[in-house]
Amino acid sequence: MDGAHDMGGVPWSGPVMPEPNEPVFHAEWERRAFALTLAMAKPGGWNIDMSRFARENRPPDEYLSKTYYEIWLAGIERLMQERRLVGADELAAGKVLHPARHVDNILKLDDVAAVLRRGGPTERETKRPALFAVGDRVRAKDIHPATHTRLPRYVRGHVGRIELVHGSHVFPDSNAQGAGEDPQWLYTVAFAGNDLWPDAPDPNLSISVDAWEPYLERA
Repeated sequence: MDGAHDMGGVPWSGPVMPEPNEPVFHAEWERRAFALTLAMAKPGGWNIDMSRFARENRPPDEYLSKTYYEIWLAGIERLMQERRLVGADELAAGKVLHPARHVDNILKLDDVAAVLRRGGPTERETKRPALFAVGDRVRAKDIHPATHTRLPRYVRGHVGRIELVHGSHVFPDSNAQGAGEDPQWLYTVAFAGNDLWPDAPDPNLSISVDAWEPYLERA
């Protein structure tokens, strides 16, 4: 989707200013927000792309006024309300007001370490050959989907070259809508910086973007 979250390469976003020696979490509540997001995915039944879309799909003024983990918290609140795991009145009150809903799956304490080590691999087998190969010139399609997509706006409509072929992976645009994994070939595409930004100060600047096959067309 085109939202405030897609701020890479746009003039108004400004430079990225890393925090020296930044901790993983700045406060205990951030740690809990992260843990709740991961743990609740099992009873809630959402996947990583649904979770990302719940964080992205917010009004710009709200998205830009929240800190990183405030956005995570807002995302899990939306996901839990959609699945009737919590009520809006409970969120407002900050406490349980209704009988707990029965869920079939929970993440048990003894399983946490194994789940974190396993992660969420996205590569899938396919019998369909890749449409592109290393060295091919491709154009990023000028698309503007209303739902989740991983194609940045700043490369849409521009021509690049295939650098790497990563195999077939879960297609996030489909997965975020609960429409299935729909595995698609994934590529790394290199774009010349002065094609993306004609006033780029470094003429040798090159930007690499991972892009699924439906995002691309032959140039």
